[in-house]
Amino acid sequence: MASQLHVLAVDDSLVDRKVIERLLKISSCKVTVVESGTRALQYLGLDGDDASLRFDTVKVNLIMTDYSMPGMTGYELLKKIKESSVFREIPVVIMSSENVLTRIDRCLEEGAEDFLLKPVTLSDVRRLKDFIVKGKVKEGEKISRKRMRSIDCSSPLSATCSPKSLPCDPSPSLLSTLSAKKARL
Repeated sequence: MASQLHVLAVDDSLVDRKVIERLLKISSCKVTVVESGTRALQYLGLDGDDASLRFDTVKVNLIMTDYSMPGMTGYELLKKIKESSVFREIPVVIMSSENVLTRIDRCLEEGAEDFLLKPVTLSDVRRLKDFIVKGKVKEGEKISRKRMRSIDCSSPLSATCSPKSLPCDPSPSLLSTLSAKKARL
């Protein structure tokens, strides 16, 4: 792995792009920001256009994308990346300001490495960077997020244990509320 982590950040909001870019730079990451899923595909050379950059000139270690974007959602971008023979092993993190369990589950089932609630914090970025740099994303070692997503705060990348979502020591009443919600889905 390169000495510096290169992150492709995708978000249609200028403010959110600036925030994530700043957090990544503070964490000593190389950052490329684009405003849409289509631009991300162009950057990666996955749009089918011969004039686009080709994958042999692009070394990306992590892709962070907003879920809700016009044109192509973060979920659709995730699917395109995971369908690519060249980029499928690159970890993809979905970001959203909405905590929708069905959305989180769908993204994790499709292969997202993590689902972060906005606003993304410096500790989120550092945790992701540590996870990637330590090489925990190796073939065969990837933990099934479907099994551990429920409320597992011991995981280095737990989709539901963000300061904005659930406490890491949920009360029994919170657990029963979550179970009831999940049963209705």
